[in-house]
Amino acid sequence: TGGWYKAEAARQELEHSRTQAELQNLKSQLNPHFLFNTLNNIYSLIQLDADRAQQAVHDLSRMLRYVLYESSCPTVPLAAEVEFLRDYIELMRIRLPRHVEVGVSLPEEPSPTPVAPLLFISLIENAFKHGTSNDRPSFIQIDIHERGGELVCCIRNSRFPKTASDRSGWGIGLKNLSKRLEMIYPQRHTFEYGERGGTYTASLRIKLHER
Repeated sequence: TGGWYKAEAARQELEHSRTQAELQNLKSQLNPHFLFNTLNNIYSLIQLDADRAQQAVHDLSRMLRYVLYESSCPTVPLAAEVEFLRDYIELMRIRLPRHVEVGVSLPEEPSPTPVAPLLFISLIENAFKHGTSNDRPSFIQIDIHERGGELVCCIRNSRFPKTASDRSGWGIGLKNLSKRLEMIYPQRHTFEYGERGGTYTASLRIKLHER
């Protein structure tokens, strides 16, 4: 019996270490190009709209603080995660052409329900990266809501992969997310994604409470 408890404790410690390693890997993937482009966009905004540029700096600072410090915990309040995503989306909007339609539905008053941090950012980043065109009509629809003990994220976007490497990079990000979900929410989530009729859809549902 004592051996079983030791083995189980070792297994749980290994799982925790793997989860933390995955999270650190995700943090390290915070795209440097995103930071570079955002800073360039803010620089351009300074002359055109100083108030908006100031707000963008505030959003970027708050977002980086969350990634570097607050998301170190195994779970964060859903409200904190939603605020982070809202900041990210607003920063991404800065550089979008006028013909890109973005629809966002996030909880107006998200609950303090604990969730694993940084689960949705790779899906949203992919939508902005692969779902927009510089010269053709494009769209992104982001819907995240909590209902009946379940957290649901559905993202739909037009499909404009930039290069072959972009396609492979997207696949790696989805595989990493799938692994992380298996570690954190085994038997408590469904994750589906794919393209149909020129529209890419990613759907993630998480049961927040074990039964």
